[in-house]
Amino acid sequence: MQGKQALRNADLRDEYRSDRGDVVRAFYMPALAVARQYDRAVGYFTASSLAVLGKGMDDFIQRGGTMRIVASPYLEPDDVADIEAGYELRSVLERAAIRDLERAAESRQAAVGLGKLGRLVSEGRLDIKLAYVSSGNRVGMYHEKIGIFRDDNDLVAFKGSANETLSGMVGNFESIEVFRSWDDRDAERALRISRDFEALWQDRTNFLRVINFTEAVRVVTERYPSGLASVGDIDEIPADGAPISIPRQDVPGLLRIPENLNVRDYQKTAVRNWLSEKGRGIFRMATGTGKTLTALTAAAQLAKAMQKTNQSLLTVVIVPYQHLVDQWSKDISWFGVAPIRAYESTAAWYRHASNLLDTLMLGSASCGVIVTTNKTFGETHFQNILDRYSGQLLVIADEVHNLGAKHLRTKLPLRANYRLGLSATPERWFDDMGSAALTEYFGNMVFEMGIGDAIKAGALCRYTYTPVLVELDIEETELYADVTEKIAKILASQQFTEDVDDDSPLGALLRKRSNILGHARAKLPALRSQIEKRQDSWYQLLYCAEGRHPLAYEEGAREEDTQLDQVMNLLGNELRMPAARYIAETKRAERQEVLRRFGAGDDLQILASMRCLDEGVDVPAARTAYLLASSSNPRQFIQRRGRVLRKAAGKSMADIVDFIVMPPEGSGIVHYETERRMVARELTRVTEFAHLAENEAETLDILRPLRIRYGLLDT
Repeated sequence: MQGKQALRNADLRDEYRSDRGDVVRAFYMPALAVARQYDRAVGYFTASSLAVLGKGMDDFIQRGGTMRIVASPYLEPDDVADIEAGYELRSVLERAAIRDLERAAESRQAAVGLGKLGRLVSEGRLDIKLAYVSSGNRVGMYHEKIGIFRDDNDLVAFKGSANETLSGMVGNFESIEVFRSWDDRDAERALRISRDFEALWQDRTNFLRVINFTEAVRVVTERYPSGLASVGDIDEIPADGAPISIPRQDVPGLLRIPENLNVRDYQKTAVRNWLSEKGRGIFRMATGTGKTLTALTAAAQLAKAMQKTNQSLLTVVIVPYQHLVDQWSKDISWFGVAPIRAYESTAAWYRHASNLLDTLMLGSASCGVIVTTNKTFGETHFQNILDRYSGQLLVIADEVHNLGAKHLRTKLPLRANYRLGLSATPERWFDDMGSAALTEYFGNMVFEMGIGDAIKAGALCRYTYTPVLVELDIEETELYADVTEKIAKILASQQFTEDVDDDSPLGALLRKRSNILGHARAKLPALRSQIEKRQDSWYQLLYCAEGRHPLAYEEGAREEDTQLDQVMNLLGNELRMPAARYIAETKRAERQEVLRRFGAGDDLQILASMRCLDEGVDVPAARTAYLLASSSNPRQFIQRRGRVLRKAAGKSMADIVDFIVMPPEGSGIVHYETERRMVARELTRVTEFAHLAENEAETLDILRPLRIRYGLLDT
């Protein structure tokens, strides 16, 4: 055991104390990760401690590690009376120790530990002895607390206040001192502790006696599973067309598939694929195809497997926005678990999350779910919660592409055995490093369902597509050319690292160029013409560009309302249509009321939004979408299309109106190749939308003159 897999490379300190960190994660688990033998002599030992050590103990067992344990059973008054009455001491001590084990098995955490004990015993890799004080006529308890980890060359000895119990490891305030055989300052004491354990094991310690207990343990532990859960323990997902089974017994606190949920065949396929990859992977599923319910079905199957092996499961769901926390929480409650919503004030959720961890670690709960926002997930308080937990962990990331950002991807918990990413567009735009980091963490794409497949499957409705051509004015064209030139210089320089965050110079320029197209002034008259054609229709969504026109920030620029303000004036004052804003600044309760009124179909005719309707908002009633602004980032326009394609009662068709920006013909301001690239970027979206539209041929005819003008017939 040379190199990295050695105790001397485990970075073990000389002292650990509860007020300075998690003793289990900081000491026990790193030592177990490289040790081949673990010896422990303690006053009290319970099997729950092995479950607390979680994956560290699982890895130790899988590597063929061996253990020797010396402990002292708890003697009740009846035990003492039997000893005084002359009953055989050995039988009384064994009876007391077995009673401790069987009582502990009522706890989920201890039952898992008993399973692990049983595997070690059955494979001949664990011996247990009972120790007691024997001096004259006195029989007393053995209370020493020492331990030794060994690899092929070195040993680490420790002693301190902690018993090998659940409370000793995660509940009490404890401290231990550590002595390393390769450190000249520690070597003598480390070897002395090792010799003391050997003397105890060989029953050569004055005033102490030890008796074998391994066979008695075997009788108890044979009744418990091995404790090493795997995705292979999960029930087979039924074939397409067959219902997913629902547990007959309603286990309190266990995620379970609702009886009235119709799990579609493609969702079953997604879950099967994820399970076959041992609970890791990414679902690329079009907006409206039920990513949330598919993910919760997978989580329910995993929770059932954990329950079979008496292990608890913590599921952490990470979403971009607060309204998605609420939406996920509603669905999770339908699956039988009341989730903790972690966002806004830390005081509102931290204590509840902390209590949940305690109940999971103590075996009082079999399942727990925390739903949080990207922002809260990345903050210190939430990271501390994750650091404390050592049990089975499932991470579900909704709109997973967001977690590829540099400030978030480093926060993802590496110790999560199970990981699931969800998105219609998992790849990060202009960020290959972020995309690669997501694949490395969550795994490969294990299921894909695009909008075309979803329409064929009946999961989304059919649609018509109307592209509307508008031109930039002279000022907008000049600014577009200037920004494009700056982007080209960065891409050609060493400053470009293929890792583009929004606040980077390249990210800011890309956003500015997109905003020029989004705010094109010619869009408002064109929008009026399109809305007038549908003035009697309800359930209409309108996506505006964010902020103000980029020219508003140029020196000497004229005052100009935001595009959203101009749209609301057009709808309410000029066309007299009932409309409402749906923006991030609106309080969450007010936004929910706006959605309710919109869905009623007799109060609000149009919702005008910026980014708020991009990810996750459920507005299935929407029939028409005006894409007044869509960036060239595929994620945004795919999300916006998906919003209006959701199925709803009485809805068989959707209508998408898309405003396509092009440079003014013959202006001479922009170089021809720059013009051509601008149009090509816009046509990428148009081609994607037109391909699946009911009126594809008509759409292509509208755009044919533009394609000919710029030599883009193949685009």
